[in-house]
Amino acid sequence: MLAQKSSRLRLDMRRFSPTDELLSAVSRAMATLADAVPASRPLPVPAQPSTDTSAEVPELGADERRLSGALMRVNHVGEICAQALYEGQAATTPDARLRTFFKDAAREEADHLAWTRERLDELGSSPSVLNPLWYAGALALGMLAGRAGDKVSLGFMAETERQVERHLQSHLARLPATDQRSRAIVDAMKMDEAGHAREAMSRGGVQLPFPVRWAMKASARVMTTVAHRI
Repeated sequence: MLAQKSSRLRLDMRRFSPTDELLSAVSRAMATLADAVPASRPLPVPAQPSTDTSAEVPELGADERRLSGALMRVNHVGEICAQALYEGQAATTPDARLRTFFKDAAREEADHLAWTRERLDELGSSPSVLNPLWYAGALALGMLAGRAGDKVSLGFMAETERQVERHLQSHLARLPATDQRSRAIVDAMKMDEAGHAREAMSRGGVQLPFPVRWAMKASARVMTTVAHRI
């Protein structure tokens, strides 16, 4: 693992032309929006998984399936945004080690992206049709945070992850009790988000002012409300 991270760091420290960087960013964006980013970890499963993974969905009523699908669509949008945020932050930091940190976090969040899409498919639900818009907005925010300086960028990451953690906790309270597959995914995501927040602060992140945190929460509420429906 350490050898792999060292290798990534050496690659990140190489000098790429603006064209190379642009093409790489476009490629990652297209892979994210096409759900072509593979997971490095297996899909989380309930403590006592069914031998037939398709057997659980019919146990959910129609209303329960719709609710689970809507909540997982919101979570999928959140992971689309996470990829864009980290892309923007990695692109704007002058620190090669911090750039590697953001990219490593994005790789871990890519698992969440794959997991939520797989669960959407199982539930017969579809991703948000506004995913390109969510990606573009999150990319701009990530770049804005990065331009404000590394300490602010890390603080932005920590606050984002703390808000996502609370959001996922609310989903655990709302998901149908019988939807153990969705609950297992959300629980695993929640633990990863908490870890990212702690790591960002340990690297020098600063607490963001209350108005900024409030604006982040308000914008997230708009996104989750819209993504719940479309």
